Amino acid sequence: MSQYRTFTAADAVEYARQFGGVEKPENLVESQEIGDGNLNLVFKIFDNQGVSRVIVKQALPYVRCVGESWPLTLDRARIEAEVLQIHGQYCPQHTVKILHYDPALAVMVMEDLSSHAIWRGEQVKGVDYPQAASQLGEYLAQTLFHTSDFYQHPHQKKADVIRFTNPELCDITEELFFNEPYEVHERNGYPRALEPLVATLRDDDELRQKVAGLKHRFLSHAEALLHGDVHSGSIFVAEGSLKVIDAEFGYYGPIGFDVGSAIGNILINYCALPGLLAPREAADAREKRLRDVSATWQSFAEGFLALAAEKSRDRALAYPGYAAEFLQKIWRDTLGFCGTEVIRRTVGMSQVADIKSIQDEAMRDECVRQAITLGRTLILAADRIADSDALIARVRQNG
Repeated sequence: MSQYRTFTAADAVEYARQFGGVEKPENLVESQEIGDGNLNLVFKIFDNQGVSRVIVKQALPYVRCVGESWPLTLDRARIEAEVLQIHGQYCPQHTVKILHYDPALAVMVMEDLSSHAIWRGEQVKGVDYPQAASQLGEYLAQTLFHTSDFYQHPHQKKADVIRFTNPELCDITEELFFNEPYEVHERNGYPRALEPLVATLRDDDELRQKVAGLKHRFLSHAEALLHGDVHSGSIFVAEGSLKVIDAEFGYYGPIGFDVGSAIGNILINYCALPGLLAPREAADAREKRLRDVSATWQSFAEGFLALAAEKSRDRALAYPGYAAEFLQKIWRDTLGFCGTEVIRRTVGMSQVADIKSIQDEAMRDECVRQAITLGRTLILAADRIADSDALIARVRQNG
């Protein structure tokens, strides 16, 4: 800890020269701080031809968007690096590559993804990547199966649950997902015009009990090593390629949390599209988002079942039929966590560009209203939505 210092742009360049693995490190001459998230410094390192070569990321000892009044452990940088390394072991084609990690400085060097674009930004613009959803499902299946009890030795799994205990970052999730959107809280950020609708969330006993159950599962179901914050802003896409980044919220938790977070962000974009694009373009893009929802789940489910049939190491869990039964439990969890993701991104602190980019205030309010209503429906009806086709029917019904 005594070695820690906050990097400047010059520090990032010098560090990349030492640990970036580029052929001619002396050609690295400039950096640009591009971090627009809540937690970290992120530097893009350029060579003398103006080409971005590597990324240097440093954790700050506090929540960046709040300041030093909200301190955070630097150990989250270790957790992020090790989660990405493990996920990269099982799904290298869809996980950003970690080139170097320094625990004392809470710094990692990663491959540059300048050939890719952030998926959320592309969705906001109406740009479609037809293969991205199935690739995301593949990432989820590979990473979650291989770190679950189906595959991991029990001794290793128990040790890894301790290794990836992440109380401070999990506390943020617990507050932002399961507490604050259902309370009067200063960090909430919904449009004031929707106060009557948001108040119904606080006063709905059935909804609050369902959310309590979801939080309890988040707290206690250590099913696999989660990314912990899978959303379209932490996914890079290019033609035929998808890479997942930003795993500082990683920990052992319920598999449906990662899957539900991923699908929830696709549905947020679905709700926002009428405010982002012209009517005909928005309608076409919405159909593509529904296709993405189905493709994400189908790719994950088929991949998980195939891996379970081929590679399950636990004799009891390998018994014919059990993996399919367990997948139904994941589906129900996925729907519930999907609903909490939609609500926390529209009612709570973590607003997203899909909504913030809508210029017309009345239209923005209407898109938020649809998202809140959809999130609530998914939480309440999770036990009654049988499959992805039924989910898409519910989404259409929502408006």
